[in-house]
Amino acid sequence: MTHKISASNLQISQVLYDFIEKEAAPNTGISPSAFWDALSKIVDTLGPRNAALLRKRDELQAQIDAWHREHDVAYYLAHRADYKRFLQDIGYLVPPGDDFHIGTRGTDYEISIVAGPQLVVPVMNARYALNAANARWGSLFDALYGTDVIAESGGAEKGAAYNPARGQKVMSYADDILDQIIPLKRGRHSQVTEYRLINQNGHVVVEVDLKDHSSTTLNHPDKLVGFQGGISTPSCMLFANHGLHLELQLDRDSFIGKQHHAGVKDLYMESAMTTIQDLEDSIAAVDAFDKVAAYRNWLGLMQGTLTEQVSKGDTTITRKLNPDRVYKGTSGETVTMQGRSLLLVRNVGHLMSTGAVLDHNGVEIPEGILDAMVTTLCALHDLQGHSLFKNDPFKNNPLQNNPLQNNPFKNSPFKNSREGNIYIVKPKMHGPEEVAFANDLLNMTEDALGLPRHTIKVGVMDEERRTSVNLKECIRAVKDRIFFINTGFLDRTGDEIHTSMLAGPFLPKEAVKGQPWISAYENSNVDNGVAAGFTGKAQIGKGMWAKPDMMADMMAQKVIHPNMGANCAWVPSPTAATLHAIHYHQINVANTQRELSARPKASVDDILTIPLLLKHTLTPEQVQAELDNNIQGILGYVVRWIDQGVGCSKVPDIHNVGLMEDRATLRISSQHVANWLLHGLCTDAQVLDTLKRMALIVDQQNASDPQYTPMAPSFTGIAFQAACDLIFKGREQPNGYTEPVLHARRKELKEIVARRS
Repeated sequence: MTHKISASNLQISQVLYDFIEKEAAPNTGISPSAFWDALSKIVDTLGPRNAALLRKRDELQAQIDAWHREHDVAYYLAHRADYKRFLQDIGYLVPPGDDFHIGTRGTDYEISIVAGPQLVVPVMNARYALNAANARWGSLFDALYGTDVIAESGGAEKGAAYNPARGQKVMSYADDILDQIIPLKRGRHSQVTEYRLINQNGHVVVEVDLKDHSSTTLNHPDKLVGFQGGISTPSCMLFANHGLHLELQLDRDSFIGKQHHAGVKDLYMESAMTTIQDLEDSIAAVDAFDKVAAYRNWLGLMQGTLTEQVSKGDTTITRKLNPDRVYKGTSGETVTMQGRSLLLVRNVGHLMSTGAVLDHNGVEIPEGILDAMVTTLCALHDLQGHSLFKNDPFKNNPLQNNPLQNNPFKNSPFKNSREGNIYIVKPKMHGPEEVAFANDLLNMTEDALGLPRHTIKVGVMDEERRTSVNLKECIRAVKDRIFFINTGFLDRTGDEIHTSMLAGPFLPKEAVKGQPWISAYENSNVDNGVAAGFTGKAQIGKGMWAKPDMMADMMAQKVIHPNMGANCAWVPSPTAATLHAIHYHQINVANTQRELSARPKASVDDILTIPLLLKHTLTPEQVQAELDNNIQGILGYVVRWIDQGVGCSKVPDIHNVGLMEDRATLRISSQHVANWLLHGLCTDAQVLDTLKRMALIVDQQNASDPQYTPMAPSFTGIAFQAACDLIFKGREQPNGYTEPVLHARRKELKEIVARRS
């Protein structure tokens, strides 16, 4: 238990109180007392609404459960129009209003103009947070050489030492990419013997020599936007294509440059354009100490001061934020490129409360309200020097003068938003009312912290069923501050299973992916975003590629996302971001969105089609294989979450394929097993036996981890019990979420450890 401080009718954990007073509030113009006063008022105003919205979720779910009890699968299939009318009658499905365009203004160009990869990273881990922030630029040569995009055949194995044959395949692949991004007027990049710059009437252009001793230029000379070094001896050429940039780095004396036919030592790709620093599904934050650890890293990113000591062999390096990249422009000007990914922060949803702060009744406050206030306060440190604060926007504010003018971070070279925005991604909202609640919360946060209206931009994650079938009205609820919508198969399917739990048994997970409702859901997300005027203003995103070691498959499959009209999509690593960036060079997403605007809109009727196993044709072996797969994944994730506080990691599946997993993975797997239990495809005894067998496998997979605590042979540990709770109590979990069980069990373990120490 942490000591509490009384302030503004709140009881505040000492560690959080000290963080606000000594770290987050200083130099913002917001006194700690003003912060707590404002938080108290917001909690008093919005806390009851938050609780009412959660009650409405339960009420709607109870009505849907009752409908399915009264109508069997045959009735549902024959009377789907009746089911839809029922959802309309209870207010689950709301009538769509008139067409509109969002009024969001002033988003950064990484949001409004450029399509590119997006990372999601646990902000609680400083090393990961910095790696992701610095993933704006990445080496294509390294990404190709180190992954399976280049096959290990024909003498191109990786090995311990550099393999020249593999290196040549990397260079050939890069040549092909250059042919697509900056094609030559004649010939191919594989035929180039020299890249050089020439001054053409006061304007610098690229000229190349080919193997046949002739010269040529770029097919589009204006793709060159800058260079480093001298015109006669450039060390780097900067090119732009579809708004994305890449560096052609030259050095004939370098190890790689000596082997390249034109002295190229690397191609550096502009990669992770945006990064979500995550306070939600990818972290395990269950108390004030955890929350402050995450908040402190976010503050360090906003101040530009976050560092982390990283050991590599016998040396220790200090990892910190990368500086901007500076070039000479083609007409003599200076060109500066952002050196870091544009950082967004994902707050938690409306469900959970936090004991870090208790209200005037001694009750935990909604965690999402605390996140909004603290992450925005921390982000004030990034807003120094912006035009936003040069025109006295505070003239009608009791703070009067610019409260940030004396902040020592105002001259920091590590600016995040160049346009003076704060980007908050809001997950797990159910329908327009809940999105409107988030908008009111952000309004009150801006007022409390002296910010002009709509400084805070919001991303709405389209991952709950009641949001996806009402997406147009959800967007309308935040139409003047929305910057992002995206889809996610795992959470969306987990919510689909829980919502329709009583409808019947669901198909196996892989079969669900091939059902019409998924494609309708994915297309509807794009349709609604494009129709609402997102092009040139906001992002339409798609979900994660979960297999970080299978980059060849990613390159073959993830190209579908920009082709679908998504101008960002999630990738699991900086390396994956560098590779996925190629897809955005190949496809002009803005043009794709304009073309898609003319297609017939995806049908809500299709989205409402429940992916049920209509004829039980599965063999006992198939049922058991599905249970093994689900339960091994549940245990592999839960044991790290509970025992080590790891919210996101590469977890080996039952076939030892490493998968990036967070709570969304856990939600779909646990709800799927709970559904099959309910409908008799398996028994409690069978599931428990599977849990024990899979625990042995997970123990073996983690045997080399000195911090790992085996689950077998006792099967009485807290992590194992948490996995059992998620399955056997899965039906009673609110909307099938895993947070209540995980938080309770992690707190239980931490209390035991604290008592022992």
